[in-house]
Amino acid sequence: MIGRRRTATLAPDRPAAHAPVVLQAAALVLAYPEAELLDRLEVLESALRDTPAVEQFAPVLAHLRGRPLGELQAFHVQEFDLSRRHALHLSYWTDGDTRRRGEVLAEVKQVYRESGLVVDLCGELPDYLPMVLEFAAIDPGRGLVLLQRFRASVELIRLGLEHDRLPHAGVIAAICDLLPGESPRNRADVQARFGEVQPVEFVGLNDVVRS
Repeated sequence: MIGRRRTATLAPDRPAAHAPVVLQAAALVLAYPEAELLDRLEVLESALRDTPAVEQFAPVLAHLRGRPLGELQAFHVQEFDLSRRHALHLSYWTDGDTRRRGEVLAEVKQVYRESGLVVDLCGELPDYLPMVLEFAAIDPGRGLVLLQRFRASVELIRLGLEHDRLPHAGVIAAICDLLPGESPRNRADVQARFGEVQPVEFVGLNDVVRS
């Protein structure tokens, strides 16, 4: 989906050496599962073995190994597409269906353009978390800044997955570990730290985690 057109400039603060591996692995396991993903699980596990995130990915890798493809796909649709509790579109959590959301999506696309990478959205919105993660794996400098911009969204997804005890929770926690500062403990902490970027129309907030 994303290819290099020219060399991208990284941010001055270099990310952790293992960040690209964790980001790319997270992009793969959070996306709609296909047969190709199941064929690559051993490769993913091997790549993660030398990173601090290996244990955080263990539940989702076990989940992917433990069910037929059709069941995995149905599970993904139910938990990530039909449920607002774990929505993977980052601006959904901060802008919902407000007019501002269109501006935010345009700004995300502009980040992709400025990176010099060829990004094929494949019919998805540009703030779809697996796509943002894949972008960040290739251009960690810009990608991690983009994830930090949507830190409230990422943390709320994490809290929702942890509350519902879904195997993907550790993956989101591993992403948060790559970003500055400790993760908020609950929804109230998210609001306290990132309230200035959350509008009144905070779609889905009351459906996630009750602090």
